[in-house]
Amino acid sequence: PRSDCIAAEQLCLSDSTCNATYRILEHCALARTRFLALDHDSRLRCLNAELDLGNSSLLHCRCHRRMKRQEHCLRVFWTIHSSVTDGYFNLETSPYENPENEEHWKTDYNKLAALLSGKDCSQLAGDATNPCLKATHVCNLSKKCVRLRTDYASTCTKGAGAEDTCDRRKCHRGLRNFFEKVPEDFTKRILFCPCQDELCGERRRKTIVPDCSFQYNTKPNCLWLLDSCLEDHICKSRLADFQQNCQPADMTPDGCSQHSHAACLQAYMGMIG
Repeated sequence: PRSDCIAAEQLCLSDSTCNATYRILEHCALARTRFLALDHDSRLRCLNAELDLGNSSLLHCRCHRRMKRQEHCLRVFWTIHSSVTDGYFNLETSPYENPENEEHWKTDYNKLAALLSGKDCSQLAGDATNPCLKATHVCNLSKKCVRLRTDYASTCTKGAGAEDTCDRRKCHRGLRNFFEKVPEDFTKRILFCPCQDELCGERRRKTIVPDCSFQYNTKPNCLWLLDSCLEDHICKSRLADFQQNCQPADMTPDGCSQHSHAACLQAYMGMIG
């Protein structure tokens, strides 16, 4: 079975040979993260270190969403997977366990996938004419949910439309905190509430894409955003998770290459903010 990368790292560091090889890969990964060119000898050293760790438990380790020391775990994963043989980082290998392997996600996400595909919407909507409003009322039952939702809402609506007073970085951080720290039962209701009319849809849109957060006079360059994301272990991991689990495929009946709506929904959730 796969171990988490922190446990795998500790096991490796306790062995002198594995330890020395891992330290070489740390140097290689740092160079790749900073987009530093490696000379021929350095590239060869990195490649040999990768081959030496081919049978190590490090190679198959994964991280868990919301785990303690998540960033440390992800740093270990990308140390092993920042291959010098690739032209760029391999962003089709997710560092996270599949949601099917994280049992507490499984049922809820499969139910949400069915709801989003139009099956049995009445289960979530009930008698309410605006399911997204109902989801907000459910959030209000949790002190943490209402506190963190209020935090990002107040930041993300302040000065909306006024370019000089909108703190987008703080707004994005508030969004990430909400979806990372609030229990999933509350956040998923708000994010994936099924809408039948424009009023409901507008409420849902403003929940995850506040005007202040993503309205720019000048749109940011997508390649610059990608480069800055690759320098951050969590951002890079969420992007890899999204690209692995949400890849479209025209030849499959459901249009998804992974055949897992649950994994894609969870990966999308990780990209918010």
